[in-house]
Amino acid sequence: MSDEISRRALALGLGASALLPASALAQNDDTYTEPEIVAAAERFFGAGAEGVAAVVSHVFEDLGRPNGYIQGEEGSGAIGVGLRYGDGRLRMKSRSSVTRVYWQGPSVGFDTGGNASKVFTLVYNLQNVDDIFHRYPGVEGTAYFIGGVGVNYQERNGVTLAPMRAGVGFRLGANIGYLAYSRRRRLNPF
Repeated sequence: MSDEISRRALALGLGASALLPASALAQNDDTYTEPEIVAAAERFFGAGAEGVAAVVSHVFEDLGRPNGYIQGEEGSGAIGVGLRYGDGRLRMKSRSSVTRVYWQGPSVGFDTGGNASKVFTLVYNLQNVDDIFHRYPGVEGTAYFIGGVGVNYQERNGVTLAPMRAGVGFRLGANIGYLAYSRRRRLNPF
């Protein structure tokens, strides 16, 4: 009896260990690889955005593989107090559909200028598409000139967003604020 249990335990243990790599691969099927993201970001930003691959590599080193991304556009301006409005489309690795997303938010800080940007946001740990529709606080220290790519991180309840922006205009400084993601365009940034 003891010998039979040992064989059964050994067989179950070997079977479980054989399934472990398959389950790890299944989890990776719900996330994007770095080459997938670099290719999507370069297609989105076009030839004008230098350094996209370097920024993506930096974010991957910090946060790992995202399970979604948002492609969109935004405009912002500030003289001490700023406003930012944008819209885009959320793509999740585990879903074939695309979700329309709008964002708006205030900021305050040592920040002056205005810009129009294309925004490619990496999305981490978003289990349900509806969970994107909240306020995400963030700190930003970005210099916008004619071109270039900047990134900052926003986090709420374990979901992290890493918006990468490439734009035109002039905006210089550092600020704190939040972005509220919503299903519909809103004029009120609060």
